[in-house]
Amino acid sequence: MPSVYLSPSLQEFNPVIIGGNEEYYMNLIADAMIPYLEASGISYSRNNPNETLSQAIERSNAGNYDLHLALHSNSSPEYLAGTLQGPDVYYYEYSQPSRAAADIIAANLESIYPNPDLVTVIPSVTLAELRRTTAPAVLLEVAYHDNYEDAQWIADNINAIGRNLVLSLTEYFGIPFVDPYAPIGQ
Repeated sequence: MPSVYLSPSLQEFNPVIIGGNEEYYMNLIADAMIPYLEASGISYSRNNPNETLSQAIERSNAGNYDLHLALHSNSSPEYLAGTLQGPDVYYYEYSQPSRAAADIIAANLESIYPNPDLVTVIPSVTLAELRRTTAPAVLLEVAYHDNYEDAQWIADNINAIGRNLVLSLTEYFGIPFVDPYAPIGQ
């Protein structure tokens, strides 16, 4: 059974333009993923919203996970506040499994994000959740929380994003995707 460590944002100090904060929305997405993970046979653990990033990384590294998936929303630099849009899928530059997972996640996000051309895959060696985790890791910036359209898209598509991410995980692990909400016989 493949396993994933879910690491939704611990950044409750990042306000979302439509209300709430980054930590709140990313935990909603992680919550939405759980029925799909369980139905598809993927075991999981997740960080504790009261811990630090270092503690979350330590917990991830203490387990035997096949992938570390960090869930975040993005914000534009101050001089571009509210203008940038789209998901950014970061992977650790020197990890082929990390790159493979990022490519699958990005390709699937293109099917649900309103402007697929804005979905980008970005290598990194600086982000702690990519650099310091033992398991291959992907850090997903779902969309920009300082952009009204992106923030509203996140809020309106929590379940669709969660479903899409688990679909991506099943593709990455090479196992069937099972939708627990599909009518019986489908």
